[in-house]
Amino acid sequence: MKIFSISDLHLSGLADKPMDVFGAGWENHFEKIKNDWNEKVSDGDAVLICGDISWGTLLEEGLHDLRALKQLRGRKIFIRGNHDYWWNGITKLRDSAPDDTFFFLQNDCVKIENVVICGSRGWTCPGSNDYTEHDEKLYLREAERFKLCFKEAEKVRGEGDRLIVMIHYPPFSAKSPDTLFTKLFEESGAEKVVFGHIHGETYFPLRTVKNGIEYVLTSCDKVGFTLQRIL
Repeated sequence: MKIFSISDLHLSGLADKPMDVFGAGWENHFEKIKNDWNEKVSDGDAVLICGDISWGTLLEEGLHDLRALKQLRGRKIFIRGNHDYWWNGITKLRDSAPDDTFFFLQNDCVKIENVVICGSRGWTCPGSNDYTEHDEKLYLREAERFKLCFKEAEKVRGEGDRLIVMIHYPPFSAKSPDTLFTKLFEESGAEKVVFGHIHGETYFPLRTVKNGIEYVLTSCDKVGFTLQRIL
């Protein structure tokens, strides 16, 4: 089994938000992603999609965009991004999944073969510009959600199993290289962390290793609209 990741698809099948307003590189961006996906992914593989999946605001709008992924091979594992307003009610979402290749994580994990995958949205980290008390509240809340994720992961993780973490927001910054998130990832024995959220000309390393964990940025425009190999 191979594992890939990509994030920030920002699909807009039923929402009038074409992404090419953000630059020519976004023209037909989903076609670019699909072409690369079809070249790389087999049915037994998995693709981790780290949030900001759809511009939809209602569940049906989000499901419309998810169905566009049904034609693509492999298992698709999702976490929620800050723009996924359609993601409202995990039970209803799971019951409405296009088929059994779709997995939605919320305070829990999924195990595929010898790999345990868990994740949550995350939030802006301390040290970021304009960090507020409201940000601090959500940052602490997301840290608690990761504790729940890792508690569930421990229930299914066997000897030799590998742990991958998904988070939408970058889990650290230049001003805050060590955060509650990175501490929890290290304590849990994570091997890889994949994330997105960052766009445009903002600098962030695509791959970096901190305290034995590889962190991989997978925002689709930052990686040329191609899936990134994780395992």
